[in-house]
Amino acid sequence: MASKRPYTIPGINRNGSTDLPVLKPFAPSQPVAFHTSAWLANMPAWTGFVLLLPLMLWPFASHAAGSFTMTDAFSALIRWMPFLLKSGFLFNVIISLFAMLIGTSLGIILGLGQISRNRFIKRVSWFFTQLFRNSPWLVLLFIVLLAFPFEVTIFGVIIPIPDWMKAVIGLSLPIMANISEIVRGAVLSVPTAQWEAAESLAFSRQQILWRIILPQCFKRMIPPWMNWYAILTMATPLCSLLGVEEIITLSRQAMEAENNHPELLVPFYSFALGLFFIYCYPIARVTMYLERRYSVKI
Repeated sequence: MASKRPYTIPGINRNGSTDLPVLKPFAPSQPVAFHTSAWLANMPAWTGFVLLLPLMLWPFASHAAGSFTMTDAFSALIRWMPFLLKSGFLFNVIISLFAMLIGTSLGIILGLGQISRNRFIKRVSWFFTQLFRNSPWLVLLFIVLLAFPFEVTIFGVIIPIPDWMKAVIGLSLPIMANISEIVRGAVLSVPTAQWEAAESLAFSRQQILWRIILPQCFKRMIPPWMNWYAILTMATPLCSLLGVEEIITLSRQAMEAENNHPELLVPFYSFALGLFFIYCYPIARVTMYLERRYSVKI
């Protein structure tokens, strides 16, 4: 009885008979929305100390250049630290939280409007999304500052509108547009089989959206939402150009109170840089962790 010849598979147990190119393994690239968090999260943990290095070395150089000694530089910064933290950086955090809250609330509405079956609502939502998404943040801040009144009267009661509230509104507009795109993209990322299966069970479109689609989108929207919050927090110093009293504005005032010594520039601004890094770096790390956890496994 003749023995059977073993199976041969080209490319496995014998050389292939063709020189045609083959597809390389698929390597999913990082979404554009995560570039900022990826750049920040990939920094080593000691980056913050490197950024603060000028703060520690500058007094030595200033001591050699003039009469403003190392002790004077450190004592001035330490003296103003509680004020810069409590009335400065804390205000940056408050502005970012309020802007994110307003921008998220309006962005969800705008994002759902982009997937509406009503053509008018869909086009209007798309227009406002593209308008505020592609507008410079500083320009929006100036427009809001000039367009909004300093106070409004409601039923005879005068309600002042402070500058920081105008800054919150101005920063919430681009956040609203980007959150709208996050919501639209998350809804469209759900396979169409989910819609078809729900329709076959006689669910209405509203029931499908709120009970089936959006619960699946929630975990997909968390990483980009956190990424935009980190970007928003790092953009809050723009409010200093409008006269809003946050950490950059108060740092300038503190240096003026210290007779505007040029040697104070690097210590004070390095301190502000360190605060933003300490606050945003953990957010970037958590964002990258959630992005890897909730990513589609291929």
